Amino acid sequence: MFESRRKLLRTFTQIAGILAVGPSVYGAGQTPQPMASPNAPQNQNVPAGMNGPDLIKPDKSPTSPVVQEQIAASVQQLFKLATELKDEVEHTNLNTTFSVAFVKKAQQIEKLAKQIKDRAKG
Repeated sequence: MFESRRKLLRTFTQIAGILAVGPSVYGAGQTPQPMASPNAPQNQNVPAGMNGPDLIKPDKSPTSPVVQEQIAASVQQLFKLATELKDEVEHTNLNTTFSVAFVKKAQQIEKLAKQIKDRAKG
């Protein structure tokens, strides 16, 4: 019985010694140094994009005059349809159910607006 207690006490003292010496041996006193970001500029005094590739590259060519004319015509048509829909709304009781023609005109306006957006994007 005394032998097992001595063995247990010896084990605890060994563990305590390792824990006491461990931090100084393994460099716990050193503070970790941050790593430099690979995206950081080499010169901190240079504005962004000046010491490397441009941040924004205008790679799209301007739209052709034909496409611009199509967009202008579509915008005119969109304005006409929106004005008609506005007039219908002003003459309709909004508390009642909308007619099928009214809903179809709204869908047509949405479709035309999406086409204009897609053409403008290129």
